[in-house]
Amino acid sequence: MLLIYGANGYTGRLVVEECVRRGIRPILAGRQRAVLEPLALAYGLDVRVSALTAAHSAGPRPTPHGTLPASPSAELLAILEGITVVLHCAGPFVHTSAIMVQACLAAGAHYLDITGEISVFEACRQQDLAARQRGTVVLPGVGFDVVPTDCLAMRLAEALPGGSLLELAFAGGGGVSRGTLKTMLLNGSGGAIRREGTIVPVPTAWRTRTIPFHDRPRTAVTIPWGDVSTAQWSTRIPTIHTYIALPTAARIGMRLQSVAQPLLHLPGLRRFLERQIDRRVAGPDAVARSRATMQLWGRVTHPDGRCIEGTAVTPEGYRFTALAAVESARRLLSTPPAPGYHTPATAFGSHFLESLPECRVTLGPIARG
Repeated sequence: MLLIYGANGYTGRLVVEECVRRGIRPILAGRQRAVLEPLALAYGLDVRVSALTAAHSAGPRPTPHGTLPASPSAELLAILEGITVVLHCAGPFVHTSAIMVQACLAAGAHYLDITGEISVFEACRQQDLAARQRGTVVLPGVGFDVVPTDCLAMRLAEALPGGSLLELAFAGGGGVSRGTLKTMLLNGSGGAIRREGTIVPVPTAWRTRTIPFHDRPRTAVTIPWGDVSTAQWSTRIPTIHTYIALPTAARIGMRLQSVAQPLLHLPGLRRFLERQIDRRVAGPDAVARSRATMQLWGRVTHPDGRCIEGTAVTPEGYRFTALAAVESARRLLSTPPAPGYHTPATAFGSHFLESLPECRVTLGPIARG
């Protein structure tokens, strides 16, 4: 049985629609029955309600960033009764993931989410032993973050073993949802790369370069994309840089945001910005999701100077997330990988991306850098 937590959110609804289209009947879950029931009634699905709370908690409080959660509440564990797979869609995951992971471990359920946050991937990675002991899978990032880049990274690493530098980039899309924008704007903390095996902070938009995507070259800047964490687990490559292609104005805006970032920790300003996002942002509509595509690029460089590049093309990011997340859940329901922590590529293989609709990967020949 599959449970989707956060089913009423922008991406959660797309995931529910894709499940129903594929004949999967998930249980819908979240904090408020009133917002879940209309969606459940539309598809004839069951609803379970619980806040993401710990045992003995006085109310629905998020787990502080960087700390381990207490034991999940009885109410939270109750909604996981009889559940095989939890697909967690309620962000920002830096606040919501840890307690749900603990609940899944306690209930013996496989854990999936659609995060792109490095700290969440790292926290999930630390649960590898616990998951193996419980016979469960902990697999974050089964959406656009990070399925395409993770699979492309593994394909390149398989083609050129022993690489020392992995570079990944993406471009495109039809807009962002409320949840994504809140995560990007309100939970930002500068940039990050992996250097010789260690994740290190760097300034926002630390490096700029031209990326030869499949359709055309674009200027891109470094961002702290989830692969800074996950790709090292998937490929064992010690140094990883990740980029997003942006127009000039957006690149300037990123640098300005880094200057203003300390102000975003003020509670009053955060609440004001959250209200504005809720009022003004809806996410890409069905037309935008159907028409837009995402472009991806990767390169592995070997210490001897050899390198290999590859590109990938996928559907628009939110539509892709629904496709990839539902397929990941289906596979965990039928033939799960070995227990423990996984990335999409270690769970389902480097060709997982190409098994999804409208996705293609092209690798170039090995050359001298």
